Amino acid sequence: MTTPIAPDAPITAPMPAKRRVGVLGRLLKRPLAVIGLIIIAVTVLGAIFAPWLTAYDPNEQLFDGLTLEGAPLPPNAAFWLGTDLLGRDLLTRILYGARTSLIIGIVANGAALFIGTLVGVTAGYFRGWIGGTLMRFTDLMMAFPALLLAICLAAVFQPSLWIVAMVIALVNWVQTARVVFTETSSLAEREFIDAERTIGASTPRILFRHILPHLLPTIIVWGTLGISTTVLLEATLSYLGIGVQPPTASWGNIIFENQTYFQAAPWLVFFPGAAILALALAFNLVGDALRDILDPTQRGRA
Repeated sequence: MTTPIAPDAPITAPMPAKRRVGVLGRLLKRPLAVIGLIIIAVTVLGAIFAPWLTAYDPNEQLFDGLTLEGAPLPPNAAFWLGTDLLGRDLLTRILYGARTSLIIGIVANGAALFIGTLVGVTAGYFRGWIGGTLMRFTDLMMAFPALLLAICLAAVFQPSLWIVAMVIALVNWVQTARVVFTETSSLAEREFIDAERTIGASTPRILFRHILPHLLPTIIVWGTLGISTTVLLEATLSYLGIGVQPPTASWGNIIFENQTYFQAAPWLVFFPGAAILALALAFNLVGDALRDILDPTQRGRA
């Protein structure tokens, strides 16, 4: 009797040497992006936990917050970043000012992304007179200097936190619209889109199932980079006195209020200015890294 031969054991494919790494994993491998993430995380945590990180109210004029001559106090053990010209704790106002910058950055940039994506997708997909009209309007908006247009809009409306966010959104959507329009025009001519039209797919299905998923990496990158632009523009408007109005703390109006003490008390300008620079740089570093990771044409480039 012949002993049956056992079938060969299934051959197991060896595990790949490198596992597929997600976007966050690739991001954490870039030192500059990690520095940007740390700065953003510190800023967000400082803004959220500001009431627990400081013992002072941002608008409280402290009795011991000025010298006997009425001048601001330099950084010391009681006031780590010193006090301003009204005797208020500067660290407290910077922490609460981070809330203003982040709220405007997220709200204004989110609104600008929505408007720009809507205009760009509509113009790029439908083209014809619809696309031509929308793009010519976009070109008209891009012809105006962004800061000058923002100043005009802010002067018309009563400045407040949400008005400033609306003004910045109305200024910053044009760049997103132009980029999204270019990519949508290219996608609309691809074979898989023609195949969808041939089988009778509806326009909403094509847009939401095929066009927008391909645009998502571009939208994420522009959204991240746009926050830094929004933070800088908000600080500029507040510094010019047409942004967020005192006593609401904003990094721009902190510099505006204390600019007359620039030589006598330079910390009043240096610390909020450094906060603006650090946050804008952080979002730029993260945005550049995301662009290199999500855009296949940028991978491997220095």
